[in-house]
Amino acid sequence: LSCELGMASLIEIHTAQELESAMDISPKIIGVNSRNLKTLDVDTRAFEELIPQIPAEIIRVAESGISSRNDVEIAAKAGATVILVGEALVKSGDPISAMQDLLGRR
Repeated sequence: LSCELGMASLIEIHTAQELESAMDISPKIIGVNSRNLKTLDVDTRAFEELIPQIPAEIIRVAESGISSRNDVEIAAKAGATVILVGEALVKSGDPISAMQDLLGRR
């Protein structure tokens, strides 16, 4: 339906098996979520493991648990073209400064 409406869907994955299934629908955007939704633990190794397996023509999003410049660098080194940040900005008290820190601009 999203394609029929001229939209692209963000297909979220947590495992290599989910990535394989996602590829069956020819996605334009795939997000790798580093947060285990059962335990809520974050492991940025998911970025290093899964993002390189996503074809370069697909927008690769690193999702969840990004709270430091180091996390951004891990995601970028893995091949992420986009990061999704939420909690770190909300908790920061100063989202503009927090974003500048994440981007390495301060």
